[in-house]
Amino acid sequence: MKPLFLIVAYLVAITLPLILSAWVGGPPRQFHQELASGLGILAFSMILMEFILSGRFKAISNDVGMDVTMRFHQIMARTALVFAVLHPFLYQGTPTGGERPWDPTRQLTLTTDFSDLSTGIVAWLLLAGLVVMAIGRTQLGYRYEIWRLLHGLGALLIAVLLLHHTVYAGRYGSQPVMTWVWLAMTGVAVGSLLMVYLVVPLMKKARPWRVTSVVRLTPKQWEVTVTPDGHPGLDYQAGQFVWLNVGHSPFSMKENPFSISSAPAAGPEVSFMIKELGDFTRTIGEIESETVAYLDGPYGNLSVDGRTEPGVALIAGGVGLAPLLGILRQMRLTGDSRKVKLIYGNRIIEQIAYHEELGDEDVVYVLSEPPDDWRGETGFIDAALMDRVFSEKEFSEWVFVMCGPGIMMDIVEDHLIKRGTPSHRILAERFSYD
Repeated sequence: MKPLFLIVAYLVAITLPLILSAWVGGPPRQFHQELASGLGILAFSMILMEFILSGRFKAISNDVGMDVTMRFHQIMARTALVFAVLHPFLYQGTPTGGERPWDPTRQLTLTTDFSDLSTGIVAWLLLAGLVVMAIGRTQLGYRYEIWRLLHGLGALLIAVLLLHHTVYAGRYGSQPVMTWVWLAMTGVAVGSLLMVYLVVPLMKKARPWRVTSVVRLTPKQWEVTVTPDGHPGLDYQAGQFVWLNVGHSPFSMKENPFSISSAPAAGPEVSFMIKELGDFTRTIGEIESETVAYLDGPYGNLSVDGRTEPGVALIAGGVGLAPLLGILRQMRLTGDSRKVKLIYGNRIIEQIAYHEELGDEDVVYVLSEPPDDWRGETGFIDAALMDRVFSEKEFSEWVFVMCGPGIMMDIVEDHLIKRGTPSHRILAERFSYD
């Protein structure tokens, strides 16, 4: 019911300005001109809702999944861009200034001067640039924190420019009722941005953490453990993740999402399994004990707490083991009676982490480049391997939790659906967002 409610709330929010505009507007114009205005109104309201869909609001992302929230954010941003691109061209060359065919007395339009249209033009160009930068972030080589700052500032500037353009150059936005509606919606959007970049950091500043250990697990994987400094700690479920900031101000953009590999039942300390990939992760081994850290979270719904299935299947690829390790640890510490099986895939044997802790019972290790004396599974986590590990009954009754490379999760999810596993028993979250 929660996802359905959120979808309805979203549709109401983006169509409300369109409905109100039709209600307070004047005589209808030609169809293509009304369509142009309608698409512009929808584009603006969708852009304002993008601030809410940033993934940093637990009331939304924790119930439907961070990956679903962010994918919806991406799709709606691109849809808004399409509407915005069509918006000016559908007017079909209606002249700027002077009399309008639908408003000869100019009573329904505050102005059509280029100075007021220019803010819309700038926002139009910025929106296209923002979407392209997001889609091509990896290829363009932006550091994550720089991209995040540019993304936030760009979105804020677009919202302000569109507010000016809508109120001063629009037929409908100039109506007093619509002016207040757009001011209110823009205020909510900007307020959500301030919540993420100002209020939340202030709250984190009051709840610092300290690094207690940094342990090398494999040649390029580390375990980082932090402990609360003067507060009870984090109320989280096994399998969730946080945005971790180590050694920087709580207001810094230098924070990254990492899954929690520890179990809530183990105590207030929180551990992360981190692989060397980007700018921050390559310096993990240099972090000193007692370094201050800040946690924003928990986020995510990759949890089996409260579920009633008789068994739990954990499918991990590489560092995707982190949240599943937290789930496994929690089940072991609490004496969970449910059956559990773990499939853990890597490229080479040196990448296997926590082998001694995981053990070999009900754990299937998979290597794509195994050594000559390897006795485990070889290749990749695919349909054939799944069929060897799980029975027909387990496919239909167990809950499947997976984390790893996108291609692995696509293959696993497609096969689970093919084998009749209900979608509500397939849990996954992805961290590759544009």
